[in-house]
Amino acid sequence: MMEKFRFNKNEALPGSPIEVDDKNFDEVIRSNPIVVVDCWASWCGPCRIVAPIVEELAKEYNGRILFGKLNVDDNRWISLKYNVMSIPTFLVFKNGKIIDRIIGALSRNMLEQEIKKHL
Repeated sequence: MMEKFRFNKNEALPGSPIEVDDKNFDEVIRSNPIVVVDCWASWCGPCRIVAPIVEELAKEYNGRILFGKLNVDDNRWISLKYNVMSIPTFLVFKNGKIIDRIIGALSRNMLEQEIKKHL
């Protein structure tokens, strides 16, 4: 289940993906060392396939990586800013800067390998 983002430096990262949007996006990526943002839409079949994988990875990497979910239909500004042309797309940020873009519905192992490169 997605949580609304409430940043508090004294709290641990949540163990499930948080909802990010045009309003809180910059704060989320600046306030956490490594952030993986899943760009998705409700009508996207492949997005629904990878959603449970993102949930699992958020639990497994709790405290090391913050996972966020960005609905591209509701948050077009961020989608345009980062040139998200197909979904699912995973945007990887480190210390507030984009360092990778992973496109497509990858298997859990493949997605995890791509993300682990940045730890």
